[in-house]
Amino acid sequence: MTNLDLREPLPLLETEDSSCGCCAPRTTSEPTAMTRATENEISTANAFLVTGMTCGHCVAAVTEEISAIPGVTDVTVDLRPGATSTLRVTSEHGVTRDQIAAALDEAGDYHLTTD
Repeated sequence: MTNLDLREPLPLLETEDSSCGCCAPRTTSEPTAMTRATENEISTANAFLVTGMTCGHCVAAVTEEISAIPGVTDVTVDLRPGATSTLRVTSEHGVTRDQIAAALDEAGDYHLTTD
């Protein structure tokens, strides 16, 4: 997994239309779920495959929007610029594909994949 220091600017990876995924024009994979039980809490972790992320700005935009979903406690992104990235979401009660898709749409030109 790629650890990004979002305080440092990252180079922009351009897409076919010469823009990054967060700025590109707007144009969905079943999550894999795992449940982790701790002493007093149960949380659900889901992994989603996402296209359109190309840079640190994309990761920050997606992280911000996904974190705003009620019950979400952690968001991590394995960025694969210009390819399919992995989005991992930990939440108190689970999240739906529709919630993730809506948050991705708010963040920019990002989409869930079916692969």
